[in-house]
Amino acid sequence: TGRTVLKAAAERIVPCIMELGGKSAAVVYSDADLDAVVEAVRIGTYLNAGQNCNNLTRLLVERSIADETLERVKACVEGLSIGPGRENCDITPLISQKQREGVERACQMALSQGARLVTGGTALSERSGYFMAPTVFADVAPDSSLFQKEVFGPVLSVTAFDDPIKGIELANDTDQGLAAGVFTRNIDRALWSADRLWAGQVYVNGWYVGGVETPFGGVKQSGYGREKGQEAVDGYVQTRNIGIRISQQRAEEPSTIE
Repeated sequence: TGRTVLKAAAERIVPCIMELGGKSAAVVYSDADLDAVVEAVRIGTYLNAGQNCNNLTRLLVERSIADETLERVKACVEGLSIGPGRENCDITPLISQKQREGVERACQMALSQGARLVTGGTALSERSGYFMAPTVFADVAPDSSLFQKEVFGPVLSVTAFDDPIKGIELANDTDQGLAAGVFTRNIDRALWSADRLWAGQVYVNGWYVGGVETPFGGVKQSGYGREKGQEAVDGYVQTRNIGIRISQQRAEEPSTIE
């Protein structure tokens, strides 16, 4: 859709600010506060049934704590309430039947490519509305569709890594770059990671950290330009220059301009 808009804009020489979705990852180190990780998953992955451009779709966990993290995430996800948004439930319906069918296909593809289903994975057809069970997959391979492609549904992929450099490489190993996260109690490691995570915004020890005062936008195929913050104003500004040559001769008396 973004490419189509850009093509139409090019014909009219109209500037655009493009925010084109993402496949955002959180890197979880062995010293992370797992309560914070679980809360980030609850909000970052499953808010609006996962229909958020910058939601947490990939959880990359240092191998030494991968099993414990996965168990805690599973317990959280299986405890989420499911129902209409007006009842303030954790899992609300997807926007349409077509979208739910697409999420189901993504889950089936993940299974066919070797991912391990931890919980969910199916539509909740007994409910009135396009509900999808909150889903977690483990052992998701970096070259698989679930790791690389945006699902836009309540689906989380979990992949283990062995050292910080590999964790960063995995986080950056998609065409998108809208958001990323890092979880650690070590501020030096947090800043080292944030510097290397190639995304428009990096969240530390939480998800959706920021506000209207902070710029929002992507890199790579997640687009360009920024919404929110002072930087958003740049998209509406055209800078002009007036150059005046000053004569070497004696200037005349200034005239009055009415």
